[in-house]
Amino acid sequence: MNNVHNHQQPAGGGPTAAELVEKLSQFDGSSGQFFWNLLAVQCFLGRADSGAILRSRQDEGVDILAAYPQLPESPAEGGHDQGRRAPAWLNESVSSVREAISTDATIVKPLPGPDGEGGRTSDERRATSYVLFVPLKMAEFGQAVEAFVIRASDRSTVETCREQLELTANLLGISERRVALQRRQGDLRRLQKAMETLSAINRQNRFTSTAMALCNEVASQWRCEQVSIGFLKGRYVQLKAMSYTEDFSRKMKIVQDIESAMEECLDQDCEVLYPASPEATHISRAAGELSKRHGPLVVLSLPLRQDGEVRAVLTIERPLGESFGLEEVEAIRLTCELCTPRLLNLYEHDRWVGARVVAKARSALAALVGPKHTWTKILAILGFSVILFLIFGKGQFRSEAPFVLEATYQQVVCASFDGYIKSVSVEVGDTVEGGQTTLAELDTAELRLRLAAAKAERAGYLKQVDAAMRDGEIAQAQIAQANADKIEAQIELLNYLIEQGKIISPISGTVVKGDLKRQIGAPVKTGDVLFEVTPLESLRAELLVPEDQIFDIKVDQAGYLATVSYPAQRIKFVVERVNPMAEVVKDRNVFKVRVRLLEKRSWMRPGMEGVAKISIGERPYIWIWTRRIVNWLRMKLWL
Repeated sequence: MNNVHNHQQPAGGGPTAAELVEKLSQFDGSSGQFFWNLLAVQCFLGRADSGAILRSRQDEGVDILAAYPQLPESPAEGGHDQGRRAPAWLNESVSSVREAISTDATIVKPLPGPDGEGGRTSDERRATSYVLFVPLKMAEFGQAVEAFVIRASDRSTVETCREQLELTANLLGISERRVALQRRQGDLRRLQKAMETLSAINRQNRFTSTAMALCNEVASQWRCEQVSIGFLKGRYVQLKAMSYTEDFSRKMKIVQDIESAMEECLDQDCEVLYPASPEATHISRAAGELSKRHGPLVVLSLPLRQDGEVRAVLTIERPLGESFGLEEVEAIRLTCELCTPRLLNLYEHDRWVGARVVAKARSALAALVGPKHTWTKILAILGFSVILFLIFGKGQFRSEAPFVLEATYQQVVCASFDGYIKSVSVEVGDTVEGGQTTLAELDTAELRLRLAAAKAERAGYLKQVDAAMRDGEIAQAQIAQANADKIEAQIELLNYLIEQGKIISPISGTVVKGDLKRQIGAPVKTGDVLFEVTPLESLRAELLVPEDQIFDIKVDQAGYLATVSYPAQRIKFVVERVNPMAEVVKDRNVFKVRVRLLEKRSWMRPGMEGVAKISIGERPYIWIWTRRIVNWLRMKLWL
């Protein structure tokens, strides 16, 4: 055990523990080298023969992040493979790595000694080898385990070494803090350069000077040979400023090549670097042409975006040997994001009024006819088309009103005298011939008795006339003759009434009223309406027009009507007369309008109802469809 100290020193001269920790805290190298130094310090302080940092893989294998002492060379360099290059204790410890990670506690396991004991002292043969597994948690590499081989003759020595190794494992935090500090310092440097560039352009008030200040500052901060900025104008990028160049012509070949490289970046909407790495997916043909013709150069183009759209491109050129690192690209990208709003604001507003108006109009037209928001534009166009159609399109305005069919004239057949119904020959709906068809017959028995009595009384008066003339009584003869004439008149009346007992239709037509077959024997009085006969060939319609439409109705206006019975058939008519007096029908104030039917249908009957539409004239569609609501609002709001 006495020679362990001399064997585990990381450097000659026997440094103290404090010196080793101080050197480790000031180490500024790679992570692998730091792990090796950390293991060396831990082996020295924890009196371990060797150590390693192991990380478990998902395929149940183990990665060796670092080992102390150094492992033999790889197969490519003439050594053995990793399984054989690793010492025997390390191969035997692989199975315990996952156990140490899962328990999250230090595990101590004895290590079987080698087969041969030759060359070892008696103290070394009495000592037993142990493997200590100390779990680690690293932010960069995940969960890992430190494995150390120690030789100890008793258990207390093992515990002492374990405590020292667990304490020194915390030195790993130095590496993590160092990496975090380096990253923070790098971020601060990038932010400082970006803020210095932003401060430089904020000191300018005009667009040209601002763009020039951006190019000069970027060229100065990142040691560039040339920096150029171009803005999108129409479909192409136009160069606006070049570093350390106040005047240039767009006819210059270098300007055209720079613009081509910018358009290549704009079309792809991504950063373009030339020469590009083999894994790059962007196209850098124009950037390559720029590099070959004016270099060789390293060319980097970055898009400047506003609201997700590329509005400008910044192109940076360096000598071929000075490529752009990832941190530099991130710093330049941050600078572009900070400076873009200021540049674009000046580009839009640092122009005379006419140019700004033209730009705004162009932008509005581009948004109107461009490929974006397709459905919104289609809906807007359709809505605008509908509005134009409603305003300028005209259609036939029709006044709508209910109607009732009625006969042009109607013959009423009444009872000629008081009597009783003897018989009925027709029913409602029957067709009759004028002067030939008997409708009904009244009982004339009483009239015949009265006729017989009148004839007998007339005969008596005639005898009195003959007697008075024979006796020479002229006056008595005249009185008797007068009474006989009176009775004669009554006889003629009775004969007429008896003839009227047979009721005959005076006109040809259809019986529309007079269902009397169930009233045979019923009494009737003189003037009672028994039948109504209508000629169906002459029908007309009576419209009930609302008062808000009456002043649109004029005589001789045409229209169509449809009945409820036959709604599919349209019958043309013409207005014949407008009643000037309003009437209340079904709680509505209406005017009756009489129309003459220009077409006849065999199925039409008086009393049929339906809807009629009178053609008023052409009106704009918006007036037709909003007339009622507008009139209602005018009445309510007194507009």
